Amino acid sequence: MYSIQKPIPRSKLRLKCGRIYYGAMRKLVWLSMFHKFSRVRREMPLEYLCFSHKTPLMRQLKDVDMWLQQNKVINLKLAAPKIHGILIRPGETFSYWRLIGKPSRMKGYVKGMVLQDGSVSAGIGGGLCQLSNLIFWMAAHSPLTIVERHRHGYDVFPDSNRTQPFGSGATCYYPHGDLMLRNDTRDTFQILISVGKEYLEGELRISAPMAQIYRIKEKNHRMEPEYWGGYSRHNELHQEICSLNGVLLETKLLVENHALMMYSPFLDHPRAPCSKES
Repeated sequence: MYSIQKPIPRSKLRLKCGRIYYGAMRKLVWLSMFHKFSRVRREMPLEYLCFSHKTPLMRQLKDVDMWLQQNKVINLKLAAPKIHGILIRPGETFSYWRLIGKPSRMKGYVKGMVLQDGSVSAGIGGGLCQLSNLIFWMAAHSPLTIVERHRHGYDVFPDSNRTQPFGSGATCYYPHGDLMLRNDTRDTFQILISVGKEYLEGELRISAPMAQIYRIKEKNHRMEPEYWGGYSRHNELHQEICSLNGVLLETKLLVENHALMMYSPFLDHPRAPCSKES
């Protein structure tokens, strides 16, 4: 059983110092791995498709203004070309933030939806998590090694219209909350991204035919009451590696998810009126 401690409020000064410290640590990592990062792009798609996925650009979320969703699309259109066409060659590591850079007003980014301490707010570059979510989900269906991936510590929205398992995304916060993928194979991978009218669309392509099929299976999903009050949510995502004819060859634990729930896990049912005895 995994227990989540009660959140401790942090002062603005402590949060600022933390961002400076971890931001400096991240830049040291980028500097030390400079020659290992993916930098080469190719406009023409690689010949073979590894996996493709798309997610709706506009979603009606409870208590979230639609202008935040509209601004998110603006931000995605600025960030997507920074990723589109990137090659992950053997031995190279893909870094989400190293390719996109810092979202800022000067670059044209606007305020979009960000999640902070379990609540929704507006921040410059908000909404780019949809792009990192898409890339992570595609990578999970491939032999790429997930070096770094983060998830929000809060489960903010119920599962209305959810098509993927809980915890199947990868949150991002510049610069220290990165998504990093390493290619430990002998083949080259390529990420293609496009922002359509209705969907954010992605393809993960490969230089040689796929030798195996990769699937994601959720296990040990549960919601638990915490000793201090409130509820937490937990699960595991496992990667199933199958032969081309569907025979299961291997199962690997991909990620574990633990989050505080910001909504009640139980539905409130109205009480039926009491009938009078005759």
